[in-house]
Amino acid sequence: MSELERKFAAAWAAFAPEGAEPPVREMRFHPIRRWRFDFAWPEARLAVEVDGGQWLARGGRHNTDADRRKLNAAAVLGWRVLRYSGAMLDEPETVIREVVAALEIP
Repeated sequence: MSELERKFAAAWAAFAPEGAEPPVREMRFHPIRRWRFDFAWPEARLAVEVDGGQWLARGGRHNTDADRRKLNAAAVLGWRVLRYSGAMLDEPETVIREVVAALEIP
């Protein structure tokens, strides 16, 4: 787990409503490709991708196109994907509030 993924996991543990379903880590979502989401709630078809570190280091048109293909395939399969940067994770309550709203947790 990357440092930013640990930050998201810690934010979820700290700020998610009591009793909220925890996310599935590294969930494979595509029937053919080996694509995985960083965090996912399969029943809600909601995923969170944390962008930073290795993602930023890869760079280049090919890799960003690969990321777009992954996100497009997820959308075709009915997934909603929220993406967060390291800077966004510096406001953990805001991030978790958005995820909770997307999950429609009261």
